[in-house]
Amino acid sequence: MVRKKILVTGGAGFVGSHLCERLLNEGNEVYCLDNFFTGQKENVVHLLENPFFELIRHDVTSPFFIETDEIYNLACPASPVHYQYNPIKTMKTSVMGAVNMLGLAKRVGAKILQASTSEVYGDPLVHPQKETYWGHVNPIGDRACYDEGKRSAETLFVNYHKQNNVNIKIIRIFNTYGPKMHPNDGRVVSNFIVQALQNHDITVYGKGNQTRSFQYVDDLVEGMIRLMNSRDGFTGPVNVGNPNEFTILELAQKVIELTGSKSKIIYKPLPSDDPMQRQPDISLAKKELDWSPKVQLEEGLIKTIDFFKKIV
Repeated sequence: MVRKKILVTGGAGFVGSHLCERLLNEGNEVYCLDNFFTGQKENVVHLLENPFFELIRHDVTSPFFIETDEIYNLACPASPVHYQYNPIKTMKTSVMGAVNMLGLAKRVGAKILQASTSEVYGDPLVHPQKETYWGHVNPIGDRACYDEGKRSAETLFVNYHKQNNVNIKIIRIFNTYGPKMHPNDGRVVSNFIVQALQNHDITVYGKGNQTRSFQYVDDLVEGMIRLMNSRDGFTGPVNVGNPNEFTILELAQKVIELTGSKSKIIYKPLPSDDPMQRQPDISLAKKELDWSPKVQLEEGLIKTIDFFKKIV
């Protein structure tokens, strides 16, 4: 068996750490790159005893040099609390990180996957969202540093492919949850679980009738690896998410039920540019990757609650 050398940027983050573990289990050599702004050593410390795993502290806004066969570019804070903390840094991570990693891929002939996001669709006027939809994004809003950073990264990826023949793959990730989420990342699933386990009031914004589609992290990792291994010439972008749609209020009620919490639901005003609907059309992923999500919401929530019980 030939071991692939695989670089994962943002590898100590929530999704990155799950991806590193899976790639190691498949017999690869994995280089995990992270600046630990939102990534945590605890997420990957158990992998350090594996001789084929290497943890490197580095910021993708600076060039990085390594011999590698594949690059998964996940580096970027992904929750509003974190990406709005330093919006300029967020934008630089997306744009300069893409330039640096694409430059590396071009130099060493590596295949490279960009972790893009459903946020490129903004507050969509089309439902569900297909990859052909161009989006409805406010370029000067509070969320723009993330939305436009990711859109710019996609542009860079496509142009490196067209101009320099770099072998690229673009995945658009919809709401993902699971063990190793940061308890203070401000994302709705972790927020609700932490509040419920502490019997605090559960905060719902607006009337709670905005919808989201929640994907368990194992399903996402499977989709990423399938896209990386997909046929040459298929670049994406491809939506990967769970098309089962739930209102935020339904999620809050489900978390209270599964945790046996005494929490009450309270309502606060809706933040600016918060999308009202988010649901992936995954027909392209089914066709090209033979991929569809396996873990449904209740099963995934139970596993995630078990993780948070240990750390909260």
